[in-house]
Amino acid sequence: MGDGTEESSNRIKNALKELWDYTGEMFIPSNYESECAQNNIGVKVSSVKKDWENKVKEIFDEATLSIPAERIDKSDGKNGGHTKHLEEILNEMQFLQRTYPGCEW
Repeated sequence: MGDGTEESSNRIKNALKELWDYTGEMFIPSNYESECAQNNIGVKVSSVKKDWENKVKEIFDEATLSIPAERIDKSDGKNGGHTKHLEEILNEMQFLQRTYPGCEW
């Protein structure tokens, strides 16, 4: 997509700007992932980070895309934390229940 049309290139670059910060969370272990790794169930998620980065670089090079320079790792999602985007959706979805407690459908 990076070497496609101007529109496809802009779309993928905008998507990367919006989403890249979330990729780091894959390699920050949650409590349950740490426990699993200690009990030899699954893998230590941080151990696959370098392989993932190498594969992403390979794909991005082929697609003529640059890996974003900075990444602010979001690290609370695996432990139940929500971004502002999900909080907005949850608030919208919970409006009726909060307005009319005990309401049945």
